[in-house]
Amino acid sequence: MARISLTPPRTIVYRIAEWYSKRMYGDVLDPGKVYGHNTKVLLAYAGFERKVARWKALDPQLKELAVMAAAARIGCSWCMDFGYWEAHRLGIPQEKLRAVPMWREQPELFAPLELSVLEYAEAMTETEPTVTDEMAQKLIKLLGEKAFVELTAIVAVENLRSRVNSAVGLVGQGFKDRCAVPSKA
Repeated sequence: MARISLTPPRTIVYRIAEWYSKRMYGDVLDPGKVYGHNTKVLLAYAGFERKVARWKALDPQLKELAVMAAAARIGCSWCMDFGYWEAHRLGIPQEKLRAVPMWREQPELFAPLELSVLEYAEAMTETEPTVTDEMAQKLIKLLGEKAFVELTAIVAVENLRSRVNSAVGLVGQGFKDRCAVPSKA
């Protein structure tokens, strides 16, 4: 249950953000409703996310696996719900998506590079981070420096998202359910 009202003041900035969110995602995202309580934070965060969306050095599927691993490690159910939807749109198989929170138990579902990305994302998310020189060097060798920097930054961004969403008590918003194959009645 959210710890803050999900009905922010209907300022012009919030109404524009609401319209954009509905257009892009088919719904107003709960984090946007939270940020809607502070116009300056909403504007800064929206601008930041738009810039993050332009990062293209890292393979989108690797990026999404890293995001989901960080969200799972923090325990952000809203982020996992939305991440599942995003990953589904990228074509990541459902069995792989379901396995992200427990990837060590099902490593056969992931390619070696994906396993390295998942390990790195979790290590970055720990408090204190547990990234090792070996992890970093392996990923730099496999991805190149530009994509490695992007991987590091996107995990940090997801830490911001997941920690805010968890702190304000957001839970899943039903995005994962939109990916499910309907059962035959």
